[in-house]
Amino acid sequence: METDWDEDPDAPALDSGAARQAGDDAVEALAKVTAGLANGEQRPEQQEMCRAVGEALVTGTHLVVQAGTGTGKSLAYLVPAVLSGHKVVVATATKALQDQLAEKDLPLIERGLGRAFSYAVLKGRSNYICRQRVAEVGNGGIQPELGAEGTEGAGGASGETESSEPDGSRTENAPAGLVDEVRTLLAWSDSTTSGDRADLSFEPSGRAWGMVSVGPRECPGAFNCPSGSRCFAEAARDRAAAADVVVVNTHLYGAHLASGQVVLPDHDVVVFDETHELEEVMTSSLGVEVTPGRFRALAASARSLVRDEGAEADLVASLSTVGDQIGALLADRVGTRVMHDDAQPPVDDSELAELLGRAAGIIGRVTDAIRRYDLQGSLLAEGGSDADKGARKTRAIGAATHLTDDLHRLIARGDGDVAWVDGTRRNVRLRLSPIDVGPVLSGVLWGGVTAVLTSATVPPRLVERVGLERFETSQLDVGSPFDYRAHALLYVARHLPDRRAPQAEAALQAELALLIEAAGGRTLALFTSRRATEEAAAALAPDLPYTVLLQGELPKGRLLEEFAADETSCLFATLGFWQGVDIPGRALSLVTLDRLPFPRPDDPLLQARRARAGSRAFQLVDLPRAATLLAQGAGRLIRTAEDRGVVAVLDPRLATASYRDVLLSTLPPMRRTVEMGEVAEFLRAALAR
Repeated sequence: METDWDEDPDAPALDSGAARQAGDDAVEALAKVTAGLANGEQRPEQQEMCRAVGEALVTGTHLVVQAGTGTGKSLAYLVPAVLSGHKVVVATATKALQDQLAEKDLPLIERGLGRAFSYAVLKGRSNYICRQRVAEVGNGGIQPELGAEGTEGAGGASGETESSEPDGSRTENAPAGLVDEVRTLLAWSDSTTSGDRADLSFEPSGRAWGMVSVGPRECPGAFNCPSGSRCFAEAARDRAAAADVVVVNTHLYGAHLASGQVVLPDHDVVVFDETHELEEVMTSSLGVEVTPGRFRALAASARSLVRDEGAEADLVASLSTVGDQIGALLADRVGTRVMHDDAQPPVDDSELAELLGRAAGIIGRVTDAIRRYDLQGSLLAEGGSDADKGARKTRAIGAATHLTDDLHRLIARGDGDVAWVDGTRRNVRLRLSPIDVGPVLSGVLWGGVTAVLTSATVPPRLVERVGLERFETSQLDVGSPFDYRAHALLYVARHLPDRRAPQAEAALQAELALLIEAAGGRTLALFTSRRATEEAAAALAPDLPYTVLLQGELPKGRLLEEFAADETSCLFATLGFWQGVDIPGRALSLVTLDRLPFPRPDDPLLQARRARAGSRAFQLVDLPRAATLLAQGAGRLIRTAEDRGVVAVLDPRLATASYRDVLLSTLPPMRRTVEMGEVAEFLRAALAR
């Protein structure tokens, strides 16, 4: 909702007394809730945030809160949200936080307040098994379905991709082969009450899950689906529509905005938790992605819906061909921008533009052929009901329409968009995203809801970067209850050579070995590249008297379990571990960062943002991102009030560069040193406790 002063500058201010009362009520309710915790601790930082959220929800003012580790920010925003009586959506960045809210925090609030309210978790459609796909696979047999190379239900092209730390692992309970997997999923569909992939006892392969699920671009909707009345995804949406608080993934919220706001129920308040990821998630969600696999999947769906010989069969075959041609044309341009006017040297993208236009034309003709499909035609001999065949037809038309729309958006891209090639040579993705999400969010979001944006690390200039600057917005930093000055030390290895020097890697590895020895293992060694991670592990592991765990050797969850279980072990990892890792206690006493995490200069999206920022590109694009990621990496160290340890930055620029104060200002208020002797002494004292 827009505030009164946005609508009418002469309108009287909202009652400040009502806002103060809402803040008081929220803090009082918070005390009741936290009294149910084991320690019943009252945290001033949590109370300050809770009061601010309560007041903001009365005045309609957007609120940006930096709440350091240990604040208990989820209760600080959930309690006033529940009290407000508004319909609230909480968008989180990780599945772990979703689970915490739904399984721990919201039930705790319900018990503490002694009042009933409803809450629900809603995920993207492709996270639920599709009863209609199950019926089709079951009626027609599994083998015919294996001809399809994939569906949107398998992941990325769905527009509702969930960021839930997939690690590609398969548990011991997983069936052996693809056919066995699908049979297991078909049997599970009869017993599950949720249909949620997360409730499986094993992690299915993408191909198997894609055979029994659909994405939003394929789904015809409950009213047009023979199984719509029994749909798991629709049941989840119904629960969300009736709930007072709905917990979703931030990617799903982005899909909601991209869809014209039809994915989620209407709501008055949105909370973006882990808001340091908001800009990048929205950049991805508000764009499009075209892959050769989408053409092959559409061809597989269409093949049984047109005549299996003659011109129509040839037309369907040309779908796969044109998709492969797009992939072949772009294979050598992974990591580069396409279809832009300021390329240096100039690049002729007329062939790509022509190919995209031709692809859209082929899809249009295939769609016409599918529309002419007779339900009593060729599929009748294959078994299955007419309703099943009609559902396939509707899904294929929906997928074709969405792919055509994405192609047209790429062809007609505006000055505010950037198109580039992502992925690998064998898995090419043609992507388009807004260069700046601020104007988009300003136009479609901030005027319609009251928003709370919170994180342990709020990126510099977030208000401007997400388009909040012209709306009434308050900003607050409540700090952290942890005593960082007493419990943590920041060490910068100022003496190390420039990373471009020939001896730099050997010097860094020698420094890292000394630090690990001082910590007795207990080290999370973070790197900015896979190459540096693997080289350091290979160089140090043979001589270290501690177990060295390396990212990639095991799934992420298993690595973290083993790291926490073996107190003296070391974990060497790259950017995926700079955030979202929570290892409290003595098992993690040293976090090392191999270099300042500046983004790659050749990143196509950031190149476009730098070009738009001009002479201020470093200050406006590169420095804020490095500062946020540096703070996230350093934040892995102190996770509880009892933790002690050292953050070691093995990049001398943090001690010498002119911009160091900007980076240091985002870090917790730790003591600082450039002397290895102080590090060894600090760690000895910390480990002797």
